[in-house]
Amino acid sequence: MGKVYLIGAGPGAADLITLRGARLLEQADVVLYDALVQPELLAMTHPAARMIAVGKRCKEVSTDQRFINRSLVEAAQHYELVVRLKGGDPMIFGRAQEEIAALQAAGIAYEIVPGITSALAAAAELGVSLTQRGLSRNVVFVTPRVGENEAVSDWAQSVLVADTAVLYMASHQSTEIAAALMQRGLSGDTPVAIISNASLPNMKKSHTTLAQLPDAAGDVGVPALIVLGEVLRAQAQQNFPGWKERSAVFA
Repeated sequence: MGKVYLIGAGPGAADLITLRGARLLEQADVVLYDALVQPELLAMTHPAARMIAVGKRCKEVSTDQRFINRSLVEAAQHYELVVRLKGGDPMIFGRAQEEIAALQAAGIAYEIVPGITSALAAAAELGVSLTQRGLSRNVVFVTPRVGENEAVSDWAQSVLVADTAVLYMASHQSTEIAAALMQRGLSGDTPVAIISNASLPNMKKSHTTLAQLPDAAGDVGVPALIVLGEVLRAQAQQNFPGWKERSAVFA
């Protein structure tokens, strides 16, 4: 039996993977990688390594999770070092627990190698701390997306009680998000930032308000995160004159 390493590839830029993750990637016999993993990162692998694309993309052909689970088990039965390379951090909206459960059931050893989740890369690109003394003492990561056969979650309630919120896999639902939050009492004047491809050269960002979120989201592109909260107001007012009246302000 081999060992499986669930490695966080980071938010995009190849050099944001951890040193441990990079060393394991170089040694891997088999690599199962996500759709958003950059070619520069895959180039770190050994020339003889077997590469298996198992990406998932919204509204596109995606690899079934059961196939991924089965492939990890089978790879570990034939190879010594197996890497499952996941975008961001494996434990944040990465379905890692399903893969861990499959490995445990098969009696296969595994290890988690953390990565930089995209919310932190977005904060870095925006130049805004998600927590700020006296203004934001908590941060929530949520997603409004509901998978097949999953119960609907009350993601809006989590956003309403948080000082700062980061919404993953949400840009396609910007109209529904804005409507749901304002119906629950959140002001349409609430500052919002949308950022796509954080840490990559083609990064785009937009400062807007909750009320104008649907207009701004379409211009930024995907994959994108939505950041929401008062931590954004000072920067938007200082650096983007008329930001409330504009649907998008690009980097």
